Amino acid sequence: MNHSPQPLLYEKRGAVALLTLNRPDTRNALDGEELFAAFESTFRQLNDDLHIRAAVLTGAGTAFCSGGNIAEMRDRRGMFGGSPSQIAANYRAGIQRIPRAFQALHVPIIAAVNGPAMGAGNDLACMCDIRIASTQARFAESFVKVGIVPGDGGCWFLPRIVGIGKAAELAFTGDTLDADEALRIGLVTQVVPPEALLAQALALADRIAANPPQALRWTKQLLQHAGSASLDQALDQAGIYQGQAHHTDDHAEAVASFFEKRPPIYAGR
Repeated sequence: MNHSPQPLLYEKRGAVALLTLNRPDTRNALDGEELFAAFESTFRQLNDDLHIRAAVLTGAGTAFCSGGNIAEMRDRRGMFGGSPSQIAANYRAGIQRIPRAFQALHVPIIAAVNGPAMGAGNDLACMCDIRIASTQARFAESFVKVGIVPGDGGCWFLPRIVGIGKAAELAFTGDTLDADEALRIGLVTQVVPPEALLAQALALADRIAANPPQALRWTKQLLQHAGSASLDQALDQAGIYQGQAHHTDDHAEAVASFFEKRPPIYAGR
């Protein structure tokens, strides 16, 4: 009996989790209950493990993520079957679980975009906190090219990264960007040769992971909340986390190591 491969591989590298979309035969298309559940369960695992301080997400094969399954769109199968209200329900029960899982993820996560990130694949990269691209990466908010809208939250994520005007241009045209253009508009923060991509992403993750895990998670939550909070709400939340941070062992260790001129050793407490 043939077993399909795990759709999302998880490898622990010290304090960093390496996650790999593992459907190279579909160019890592975002479909199927197994994949949606894998994001949810993997992210819960990351949240529960204070030894993990950062994560990297990449794609197996030549693509980062090709987006939705266009053959299923054509055949009106899977998420794309049924009445308009049924399709809306399918999205809620299906692909929209991925952005919700990202919003509930407390660990900083970097997208290592190894190849095309198209449609929902572009949005998947935007769900990550930081994006690093291979020179072979391509990006497109391409839903309009197949006569649909970004049903996975792209119109929420993309403007927060590149600004409303550029997000509108990308969503209205469906144009494809190369890695250099993605860097120019701030969609990615680095462009590196393909053979250096994973090492660069893991090196950045290691730099992040050198910091106390609770402070990292609280900082990420403040960044997430800032998009919808007023300044007063953001300040109140920052004060709450700051009060907690000042009472951690890791804060005491950070201050002690500063005065003792030695590397800190954080325990996640």
